[in-house]
Amino acid sequence: MISEEQLDQYRIDSTLLRVIRDVSPRNDVRGIVVAWDDESVLIRKKNRRVVKLARSYVYQPYGDERPPEYMLPQDLIEPDGESEDDE
Repeated sequence: MISEEQLDQYRIDSTLLRVIRDVSPRNDVRGIVVAWDDESVLIRKKNRRVVKLARSYVYQPYGDERPPEYMLPQDLIEPDGESEDDE
């Protein structure tokens, strides 16, 4: 969980953040910290909409690279040519 001090620093500096919710980059939220409480954070997106997100998500500056543990696998799975239906 992100600390109060870190959230306050991001808010004061108006740091553009990436909020990582799962392994898919398409589900990331990009915006600026507006406010927070014990369980959630309000993020203002570029289109001025405000979203309420859990503090348990990963918050990082948008310019930083996504951590590898939150990346989709890059290796393609090769089909083995056999299926269970072929008997």
